[in-house]
Amino acid sequence: MKDRNPEIVPLEDDIFEGMDDLGALNFGQMNEEKMEDYNEKEKYVDENLWNKLEKSGKKVSFAKDILALYRYMKDPFVKWYRKIIVVAALVYFIVPIDTIPDLTPLFGYLDDLGVITALLKYLGSELMTYYPTGYRT
Repeated sequence: MKDRNPEIVPLEDDIFEGMDDLGALNFGQMNEEKMEDYNEKEKYVDENLWNKLEKSGKKVSFAKDILALYRYMKDPFVKWYRKIIVVAALVYFIVPIDTIPDLTPLFGYLDDLGVITALLKYLGSELMTYYPTGYRT
C-alpha cells in the first residue's frame, strides 16, 4: 500500500483568500423571493386541498397520506426545504391538469398516487407522527 503524504496548506496560501466573506453566501436559508413563492403555493394548498379531497371522495385511497403531508407542511419545526417538496407534491395532487387527467376513469389518480408514494418513501418514518392516531401502519 502506498504511503500518503498529504501536504498541509499554510493559512497564508491563496486558497483562503477572501474566505472571511462566506457569510454573504446565505447557505441553507430562503431568500425573500423564494419565501414569497412558497407562501403563495402554501396558501393555494390551504384554499384548495379540502375541496379536492371532497370531490375525489372514495376514488383516492391515499387520503390519510395527504392529511399527514398537510400536517407535516404546517409544522413550524420542519425545515423549509423539506416543506417545499411537500407543497409541490400537494399542488400536483390538487391541480387537475397533470400527466394523467384526474377525470380519466380508473387511471386518473395513478400519477398522483405515484408522486405521493415517492414522497412518502423519501420522508420515511419522519412522517409517522403526522398521521391521525388510528391510521398508523
